Amino acid sequence: METHPDIVAMRNRHEMAERAMTTPMAQGVETLAFLTGLYLAASPWIAGFNNLSTLAVNNLIVGIAYALLMSGGFGRAYERTHSMAWAACALGVWTIIAPWCIAGDVSTTRSVVSNVIVGAVALLLGMAASVGARAERSSAAGYGGAGRYGMGRR
Repeated sequence: METHPDIVAMRNRHEMAERAMTTPMAQGVETLAFLTGLYLAASPWIAGFNNLSTLAVNNLIVGIAYALLMSGGFGRAYERTHSMAWAACALGVWTIIAPWCIAGDVSTTRSVVSNVIVGAVALLLGMAASVGARAERSSAAGYGGAGRYGMGRR
């Protein structure tokens, strides 16, 4: 049973995912993304635009979601987080455009500058995570060409 092609392939993919998530780049992206999410959640109070309640609530929710999305999935299943990384990119884009999309007068300089900078950082970290997840997924898929039941794709 230990030499069954599917068992061997799953073990190889798991080992590659473990190696990928312990690389300094993957750990750095995950840590920076978590800190970016925490800053985004606290940014209304740090940058001083907490009186704009709709944007403050938006940043709190999106920041928590971003931090959990980026730190929750990569530690458990790095090779399957490609779509989660693209969702993080979408949250970064939303953070950039949120001051202009949210109803009410939220276009203060502090809120716009804070959201654009944090959104750009979140977008770049999401893209870095997506590239890392895609690279890991493609290297895990190329474990020798044996597909399901040991049959190669030719």
